[in-house]
Amino acid sequence: MIKYLKTDPWKIIEDSFHSHLQRSSESIFSIGNGKFGQRANHEEDFSGPSLHGSYIAGVYYPDKTRVGWWKNGYPEYFAKVLNSANWIGLSIHVNDEILDLNIWNVESFERVLDMKQGLLQRSFIATSPYGKRIQVVAERFCSMANDDLAAIRYEVKALDEDVVLFVNTFIEAEVRNHDSNYDELFWKSIRSQANENTGSVQAETLKTGFQVAWAMEVHDSKNSNWTATQNAHRVESTTKIQIQSGESVVFHKYVSIVSSLNEQVESLSQIASNKAQQAAVVGYEELRSAHIQAWGKIWELGDICIEGDDEAQQGIRFNIFHLNQTYTGQDARLNIGPKGFTGEKYGGSTYWDTEAYCLPFYQSTRQSHVAKQLLVYRYTQLDKAIENAEKLGFTNGAALYPMVTMNGEECHNEWEITFEEIHRNGAIAYAIYNYVKYTGDEAHLGECGFDVLLGIARFWSQRVNWSDAKQAYVMLGVTGPNEYENNVNNNFYTNYIAAWCMKYTKEVGEKLQSENATLFNEKCKKWNLDFQAENAAWQTRIDNMYYPKFENSIIFLQQDGFMDKEQLSIADLKLEERPINQHWSWDRILRSIFIKQADVLQGFFFFEEDFTMEELKANFDFYEPKTVHESSLSPCVHAILAAKLGYEDKAYEMYVRTSRLDIDDYNHEAHEGLHITSMAGTWMSVVMGFGGMRVKNGELVFEHTLLPKKWKSLTFNVLFRNKQLRISLNESGVQIA
Repeated sequence: MIKYLKTDPWKIIEDSFHSHLQRSSESIFSIGNGKFGQRANHEEDFSGPSLHGSYIAGVYYPDKTRVGWWKNGYPEYFAKVLNSANWIGLSIHVNDEILDLNIWNVESFERVLDMKQGLLQRSFIATSPYGKRIQVVAERFCSMANDDLAAIRYEVKALDEDVVLFVNTFIEAEVRNHDSNYDELFWKSIRSQANENTGSVQAETLKTGFQVAWAMEVHDSKNSNWTATQNAHRVESTTKIQIQSGESVVFHKYVSIVSSLNEQVESLSQIASNKAQQAAVVGYEELRSAHIQAWGKIWELGDICIEGDDEAQQGIRFNIFHLNQTYTGQDARLNIGPKGFTGEKYGGSTYWDTEAYCLPFYQSTRQSHVAKQLLVYRYTQLDKAIENAEKLGFTNGAALYPMVTMNGEECHNEWEITFEEIHRNGAIAYAIYNYVKYTGDEAHLGECGFDVLLGIARFWSQRVNWSDAKQAYVMLGVTGPNEYENNVNNNFYTNYIAAWCMKYTKEVGEKLQSENATLFNEKCKKWNLDFQAENAAWQTRIDNMYYPKFENSIIFLQQDGFMDKEQLSIADLKLEERPINQHWSWDRILRSIFIKQADVLQGFFFFEEDFTMEELKANFDFYEPKTVHESSLSPCVHAILAAKLGYEDKAYEMYVRTSRLDIDDYNHEAHEGLHITSMAGTWMSVVMGFGGMRVKNGELVFEHTLLPKKWKSLTFNVLFRNKQLRISLNESGVQIA
């Protein structure tokens, strides 16, 4: 844990300069608007440790997989969200000395992420190596009111003597991904144009052919004369300004970013330039006001208020803030990368995290079409999922959704995950069930839900095989949610969700057949479906699925052979050996009892109505002490289950861990980017854990609620079937309005 940020209910505050933590701060203070985002890099030059990152949703590159061996079916590439043009650049020389906080003496420093208003603010006083002392106050935002725009306000004040500022503001499109497998450039420049205080650059991604244009217009409070220069990949405007001691100059930089995802390629540069110029006419304050109002509407529905515990309050708002600026649901081609716009790890692609963790947040805090877009995203990639399964030998329209993807094609490059962690298929089916259950939108099943379910059910039906020894259907060679065990047989969770998927597909098919025979017959024709025959095959597998169990107990074993391991608990681990994934060999981890994240307990979370409280308690008490929670997705599930069991201390411990995972850098990896998808799990830990929210028989119910001792009250809003509800928990109980 690394605690260096101040606690505030609405803000993230860094109140002194930490050069060695700069990359972590760049992640934590990142801003975005669903269409693009920017790490909290300094506008001015910085020669210290930094990962300069600017990312655009949906724009990716298929970076060739780097492995020393190859096998049939192995993905040829790992799709990566691209680090794109640096548009914040504002290089400043003070009397010929470059402003660089890694070189200058920093007297005072404050960086603030104002989550309520969506503003990144920074101020400092610094002295140059030759004694020139200045003050800088900077602010920027990626507009939530107009998602093609961003704006910067940058003020420089001379403190002790007159100074001359040489200012260069630019857009630089020749950038590289930090995680490039072969240190290649992923962009080629198309055109650039500069004139006095304006400029634009247009570039194209190699292989995928996305084109993006960035345009800027800059003004200063002294109405200086600006000189423009350009080359193929860079435009810049330069000016020289003299300011007296005690005097300030303010720069405003307006930026527009547009891409071929939404505009015609031949017009991109002109469109971007027009938008930047129009933004300059509107002015910084009006743009800022519209942006703040847009955030106000988001918080009006999506806020969670915790009274009496500022760290808990700050944590949940931090998670909600980043979820909302990462995905807005305006485009079904977009999804939610594990790092969002905050870093490059995991490639920025789509994982099962979206369906298992993110969907409940968006369907409860936004209009239903926002969550539905996430389901449509998978439906449009169904053909690719079928192709993925065919590459592995599956037939008859069986669909295996990828572990990692940008366009529906598998691009994950770890064999034991790509081809063994197939439980992700079940999460996609579960998301359809979850969405329909919550919204009541049963029409979605006929529109596209059944098609996806059918492909998934066909996959599971073929993936299991009959065991004469066990007289049951088994599933061999899988990796469960606990990625600290690979290539196991009969992972309980995978077997269970496979049977559930076939059962749910049967139920949906039977419902469609009885309620809309014409549509159902069209589906049968489209997918060459003999429903009676496949229905019978699914039922046979459902009835005869094997689930490993601890003999003479109600504890389900994580997989065959689990009890052969040395039965230790995390209490047996030395503190200096944690996290074990940074200290142990992979071989040692695989042979150990220790669990990365909820596995058997993931099944108890998804399918809680299938198990008794006695079974939940026995399995939680058995598995949680063996769980090291080294996946960001782990604490939230445990918080929810602990709350249901009335384990207040454990529920609170897990909530704090999930909500402050990045703020306090529990896993020492904030410098790589934030854990965006697990942030949705944090929301669930409050609403479903402490708030006890469930949907039963088409109605919201709140049961097994738990208010931690430190909290005076908990209040949150949800949108349920187009009705906004406000739920409050305090010592008196639960109130719903």
